Amino acid sequence: MSTSLSAAALDVKKHFTSSILLWVRTDQPRQTGMDHWKGPHSKIISATPGLEEYRQIHLAEHNPGRWPVTDGVETSIPADRKIDGVAEVTLHSALSLSPLQGRKQTQLAYQDEINVFRRTLLYTGPPNSSRWYDVAGPGETVGARALIYLRRRDGAGAGEFRRFIKKQLVPALAGTTSLRELRTQTFLPWIEKLWDTPNVAHDNPDDQHFHASLILGFTDTASRDAFFTSNAIAEISNQLAPLASTIHAYDVTAALTYVKNGAILPHYRQ
Repeated sequence: MSTSLSAAALDVKKHFTSSILLWVRTDQPRQTGMDHWKGPHSKIISATPGLEEYRQIHLAEHNPGRWPVTDGVETSIPADRKIDGVAEVTLHSALSLSPLQGRKQTQLAYQDEINVFRRTLLYTGPPNSSRWYDVAGPGETVGARALIYLRRRDGAGAGEFRRFIKKQLVPALAGTTSLRELRTQTFLPWIEKLWDTPNVAHDNPDDQHFHASLILGFTDTASRDAFFTSNAIAEISNQLAPLASTIHAYDVTAALTYVKNGAILPHYRQ
């Protein structure tokens, strides 16, 4: 993979982040669920102790798959597994995780899920496995985003997969100079009981598990469109193919920050 950057050359902050993949209820208008998540549900989560950051990643209703067609890789997002949004929860440390099960706010979140969601799946990684790279220049802001989920190919080792993301994929993405935001997560094996909330589905067959995610930020939607049709992304995809059996790329309609640097914001920040 051709790039002039190395992983060591990129400024990075390491975090302990969990992502909760969310599917809104289908017995009410989709926007009703998305609005409840953005409003009342966000207040419950924001008040949870131990948060460094809390963001809601709202995904477009129409999301067939942004990633270019690649031989041997599933790039079309199946309609029955298409995600509606992701709660991106970053904790101060791993010590913040163990008490969460019994905290009042977590119990309120459990109870409120049924008002919004029909399925929720929690993915997490070890401490410091969530990495936020400084790819924006001075004064550059994010006007459009994409969220990408990767599924490791059978036979590809977990360590090899993680090293590829860190050592090759990240520098290649940053080397395109298109990005204004780059965050990566690599996941531990999925365990249902980590987020076994009542009255909400948690079905996640083995062949549907994800092993990593990327959030890519761009100046605007035109820049995002150009990125996914570029020669650079085609080269990156061909390099990914031996390790990834699935690459699902979603258009993001909003990334709303409710907690930043441990403080609850008076109004969410785009």
